[in-house]
Amino acid sequence: MNRHTVAASVIDDAPLTPWDVYELGIACAIFGGSHSDLADPWYDFRLCGIRPGSAHNGPGLVVNTHHGMADLAHADTVIVPSVPDDCVTGDRPLPPELIEALRRAGTAGARIVSLCNGAFALAAAGLLDGRRATAHWAHTELLAERYPAVHVDDSVLYVDEGQILTSAGLSAGLDLCLHLVRRDLGAHVANQLARRMVVLAHRPGGQAQFIERPVMPSDDDSLTPVLHWAMEKLDRPLSVDALAVRARMSPRTFHRRLLAATGLTPMKWLLTQRVARAQALLETTDLPIDEVSRRAGLGTANNLRRHFSLHVGLSPTDYRRGFAAVGERQPMPVGTAAFPAS
Repeated sequence: MNRHTVAASVIDDAPLTPWDVYELGIACAIFGGSHSDLADPWYDFRLCGIRPGSAHNGPGLVVNTHHGMADLAHADTVIVPSVPDDCVTGDRPLPPELIEALRRAGTAGARIVSLCNGAFALAAAGLLDGRRATAHWAHTELLAERYPAVHVDDSVLYVDEGQILTSAGLSAGLDLCLHLVRRDLGAHVANQLARRMVVLAHRPGGQAQFIERPVMPSDDDSLTPVLHWAMEKLDRPLSVDALAVRARMSPRTFHRRLLAATGLTPMKWLLTQRVARAQALLETTDLPIDEVSRRAGLGTANNLRRHFSLHVGLSPTDYRRGFAAVGERQPMPVGTAAFPAS
């Protein structure tokens, strides 16, 4: 099977801000990194500029693009990490070469992804018309005003519309890129990659984009130890009271601090981890469904089926069958994902 090509756009003649570098770096780290030990072959990653070979100055670094818009248009997955702020809030037009390449990629059936205000380029190409989409919360009102045919949702981390995916700004782009890996290669590979990057393995796209994170006192105990402890004991009954005792907090304080840190209540956080554990077991073992459910802490097979239907969109058996067909965990061609977007 040919390697799945991922092409990220870089706009020429625009200085890269620290935010641009961060979002571009996410795409480079996920798809351009050396992760063939997790899945072989890994993605074929390309940086594409309007004038290949030109340098793009960022804060303390230079980005060179060796591929052009033709490579962008023919990629399996196209990522627009961001566009210059003056293309969003100023008078600078978006490069017509980029817009045309996005249209050609969409017509060819490529999966097209925007991070942060890259959604403006997708909207300008007409790819978001009639679709639900998001962007950084600071730009969603303008996106909705400028492109009324787009159903803008300013409350989520990312939106998966199948062929077209959009994310909010900064770290939400990392969530979306890990979601793409999860779609292509499964929860086990995505979880291992997230562990390598020392980030949460899965923040659901529907999680709130803006989460209040009050500054904790310097002597505040971290939630990390209790969450790691819980991850090792997902097969056991875990109550909020038990987690709070382990964290040396009252149940009310634990609930409040976990919600502030993750945007999830303790029970929703546990359910998310248990579904992810079940996904990994279905992908990597031949255990019976009832044993998968027991080890994931979801109880009966019927309970596992119910939560899978709600969160993954497939039965556990169909999910396992889909990933068994993937074989050696090779990136799948666009349009042949083993399971639908969750």
